[in-house]
Amino acid sequence: MLARDTNQDRTDAVSLALRALAWTLGDSVRAERLLSLTGLTPDDLRTRAEAPVVLSAVLSFLESHEPDLIACADALAVRPAALVAARAELERA
Repeated sequence: MLARDTNQDRTDAVSLALRALAWTLGDSVRAERLLSLTGLTPDDLRTRAEAPVVLSAVLSFLESHEPDLIACADALAVRPAALVAARAELERA
């Protein structure tokens, strides 16, 4: 059995979540909904964008609205399950 590289898993999750954040912010209506529903502020995104708690909130936001989750996954050329797994990895911190 191969050992899991948790550092690589974390790096991959952060990378995917940052891409999902960029996709989310690419649409002003979706970006405003993200801020409204998560309680994040533009300052949070500027100063703490790589923090696991912020990235986890972004992925949870996408998970809570399946059309966004699927559209984001399609745009990033990943399966929706990859976004869900990234959120789970970030929450392990």
